[in-house]
Amino acid sequence: MAASSSSSSPQRDTCLNFITYLLETLKHRIMNIFFHEQDLEDEEQLSQALPQTIVSSYSSRQLKHQVFLSFRGEDTRLNFTAHLLKALKDTGMNVFFDEEKLEKGEQLSSALSQAIAASNLSIIVLSVDSASSKSCLAEVSDIMDRKDTQGHIVLPIFYHVDPSNVRNIGGSFKTSFEDHELKRPIDEVKRWKSAFVEVGKLKGWHIIGGKFDRPETEYIKDIVEYVIKKLMNNYFRNASEELVGIDDQKKMILGLIEQEDTRIIGLWGMGGIGKTTLADVVYKEVSQKFDDSCFLHNVSQKIEKQGMESLRDDFLTELLKQEIHIRTPSIGQDFIQERLNNKKVIVVLDDVNDSDLMNDLGVQYFGEGSKIIITSRDKQVLKNGEANKIHEVLKLNENDSLQLFSIFAFRQLNPAVDFLNLSYKFVR
Repeated sequence: MAASSSSSSPQRDTCLNFITYLLETLKHRIMNIFFHEQDLEDEEQLSQALPQTIVSSYSSRQLKHQVFLSFRGEDTRLNFTAHLLKALKDTGMNVFFDEEKLEKGEQLSSALSQAIAASNLSIIVLSVDSASSKSCLAEVSDIMDRKDTQGHIVLPIFYHVDPSNVRNIGGSFKTSFEDHELKRPIDEVKRWKSAFVEVGKLKGWHIIGGKFDRPETEYIKDIVEYVIKKLMNNYFRNASEELVGIDDQKKMILGLIEQEDTRIIGLWGMGGIGKTTLADVVYKEVSQKFDDSCFLHNVSQKIEKQGMESLRDDFLTELLKQEIHIRTPSIGQDFIQERLNNKKVIVVLDDVNDSDLMNDLGVQYFGEGSKIIITSRDKQVLKNGEANKIHEVLKLNENDSLQLFSIFAFRQLNPAVDFLNLSYKFVR
């Protein structure tokens, strides 16, 4: 019996492995709160601790750049591309920009290929000599391949070139490709040409230049705004995939927001059930449709720490974009009331336990079409706060719980077969 108890059984080994994977995953997620990007050494350590299928899934999701900026160095490095790079970075975006982009080699470096793979979106600046650069063509080919196979977002800028010459290989591009065909393997040139043609078919910006065209600063402003919009849409789509079991509830709340007679929406449910997450997803999807927006997290806790009047001043400062200090219990200043009344805003008040809060914060002064989303554990608070609609946030069913657990524990949509029974027990 002693020998039997000291030896490990397959079932015990499975349990130990299962716990090990969970602990490693939890360790990584806690570390990721403090460090937005994991360096290569961290990823190598993680790959030794987790199965290869999990590591592969993990690595594919860790995108380090929002934007990869592709350009022909000698054509635009010191003017248009430099200004576009600065404008993108000024918004806080992480942009990959090859500082050493010269015609040093003929093959796309592994570092550049990895940078493309680690980006959400590529901007390709096509200029008059783009097709003469072998490295640029290899880069464009890699970008377009990832567009076709991985859904990579590609935005072209036709800088002082005609888009029809790009998709039809005309003008100076024809000469460049004819030169490549004499010096490079035919299959390689064919691949470059195919990618180049496909870029020419994409919707983008055609900057003609000259006194009859718009200033480049206006183009850059439009491009940056469009890039933000594309990345936000991509984020929401990915977020919906991650937030298991929330899609139907999100659609319901979005439907309520569209109703003109619904101004205050209450989200009610027990603690930890997902009220804040649901409010956050909805808020991020619709906030751009409003003049201003504000998401107040942990309202009850903040009131305890700083007091109602201080919180109200911070709240109004955020909405009015001006330092506000009101030294009375209520908003008695007509000027502030009028300014609020002129704004169509969306506001989320998270974790509310006092129905007087809405009046204290002045939500009654918000302009026509404004929406207020309130989360609370107490349904009566929402009723007393005159919520037009109250939605009970539902807990996940067993299948959704299992899928959510699998995403965080195994980085895949379902647990490994060996861990299936243990995973079911865990979510129950």
